[in-house]
Amino acid sequence: MNVNRPIFRVFRYLRFFKKEIALNLIFNLLHVFFNLFSYVLIIPFAELLFGLSPVATECPPLDFSQRGLTDWALWHLYQYKESLGLWQCLLIVAGGYLGCSLLSNLFRYLGMHFLSPIRNGMTEHLRNDIYHKITILPVSYFTTGRRGDIMSRMANDLVDVEWSVVSTLQSLIKDPINIVVFCATLIFVSPKLFLLFVLILPLTIFLIARIGRSLKKNSTRGQNRLGDLFAMLEESLDGIRAIKSFGREEAQARRFARVNRQYSRTMVRVASRRELSSPLSEVMGTVGLVAILIVGGWLVIGGELQSSVFIFFVIIFARLIPPVQSIVKSYNSLQKGSASAARFFEILDADETILEEPDAVMLTGFEREIEYRDVSFAYNGSDGNPVPVLENINLTIAKGRTVAIVGPSGAGKTTLADLLPRFYDCTGGEIAIDGLPIKRANINSLRALMGVVSQNCILFNDTVAGNIAFGLEGVSMDDIKRAATIAGADEFINALPEGYNTPVGDRGETLSGGQRQRLSIARAVLRNPPILILDEATSALDAEAERSVQQALDALMKGRTAIVIAHRLSTVSHADEILVLEKGKIVERGTHQELSEHDGLYKKLLEMQSFTH
Repeated sequence: MNVNRPIFRVFRYLRFFKKEIALNLIFNLLHVFFNLFSYVLIIPFAELLFGLSPVATECPPLDFSQRGLTDWALWHLYQYKESLGLWQCLLIVAGGYLGCSLLSNLFRYLGMHFLSPIRNGMTEHLRNDIYHKITILPVSYFTTGRRGDIMSRMANDLVDVEWSVVSTLQSLIKDPINIVVFCATLIFVSPKLFLLFVLILPLTIFLIARIGRSLKKNSTRGQNRLGDLFAMLEESLDGIRAIKSFGREEAQARRFARVNRQYSRTMVRVASRRELSSPLSEVMGTVGLVAILIVGGWLVIGGELQSSVFIFFVIIFARLIPPVQSIVKSYNSLQKGSASAARFFEILDADETILEEPDAVMLTGFEREIEYRDVSFAYNGSDGNPVPVLENINLTIAKGRTVAIVGPSGAGKTTLADLLPRFYDCTGGEIAIDGLPIKRANINSLRALMGVVSQNCILFNDTVAGNIAFGLEGVSMDDIKRAATIAGADEFINALPEGYNTPVGDRGETLSGGQRQRLSIARAVLRNPPILILDEATSALDAEAERSVQQALDALMKGRTAIVIAHRLSTVSHADEILVLEKGKIVERGTHQELSEHDGLYKKLLEMQSFTH
């Protein structure tokens, strides 16, 4: 059976469950053995009732062949019948059948019992791996990819892998054992009859493989369209105000319905092909059974096969069809699951472009300066060609100084700051802290030196205290309150229903923009970093909220090294140095006073803002 490589990668997680696999295999073997032995008892049962075969007058010699074993067993069976009586022999055979059936089902249950931790454990490992991968991927991965599609892969593709792949484990372990044991028994009983089954098998495999390829192709298309649906849903939730403001509810609904219809049609094709394999395998099995009845009847009439043994062969062959059908279903489930697994592993295989050197240096503090040495950055455009964002940036920020970065939208201000904590890596030049290039530093220790307060304040569905202490372990409530007080957040927090234990809701939606921003500042205060990156931290606030937040920011920046990205130039007039960026280049630099007196871009921006306000 040829399955896709991603499926084999899923099954590599079996290495964590060696004991459970061994126990499952043992109990499945015992289940198959007692299941088969119960059917072997059909031969003496039929002989006792109907006397289908002539019995030798003397005990035949015992040899390891179908005829020799059958004759030897029948002679002894008839001797017991003569000495014990028909009914007692029937009771013994019936008791043996019942005992074998009970043992077979007991071992079947035990096999399933030890399969459960394997199946759920594999899914747990997969889920942990994908979440860990998401947290370590570079920021650029999420700016180029759609979050809705990533969520679809994390949720739906993983569920599909679980049910289409992992849930076939019992079939993949037990059914091959059944097939091997039953086929070996059929070969032993009658090689001629078994040959008929072998002749029909290749045609069945060919037809099922054709169905499987079509199933995999449509499953891939279906999962991609489901990703489109999630991306559209996530986009609509983020832009619900814009949709309502522009009256686009019906248009968006039609757009969603169109993609949803395409997905539904694809999944109908998937279902129709998946359901075709089972009746096809049953029809082929019936064809084989009819052929066996015809040829087997001819062998019985010709005296080459005992009647009771022929009945046993037919029953075992009929019992062989369900595990074959189960393997077929498993194969098609694997084909469907391989499409989801491939999408799932695309995330796990995504390049971690922000790599850490094996001998990375642990940074324990910040002592002197930050240096940008001929730094350039470009990203790959849709046509594959590099699109420059920053060019030849040279900058030195001494410890304790505040540097502001201003300029028109798209000038590269945020990118310049994002290069410092290695959210992206320079494509040219290098950045150094205290003379050490940051690419040689341990990433976690590098980022531990920095606190970031951005325009889009990120809060989590946790309490106020939990959000302030985010990323820190063992923080006392006194420290949290002290940080909130410095950030000017203590007053409004105490007015909340449960104070510091008040849940903030999804993304902090229960709080105002100014309140969310002050919690973000309190988080930075509690972290107590020597370097601050303030990325337009007040640009989304109204005038009143901006004043209170700006006061909190001023308190936060005392005694720290700060990089301040600002749209409102009035907020950076106190900076030690202001850099003016335009099209990725530094076109002006100096203090607010110096730049205001110079007839350049900064003065034009200042005049435009003065006129606007």
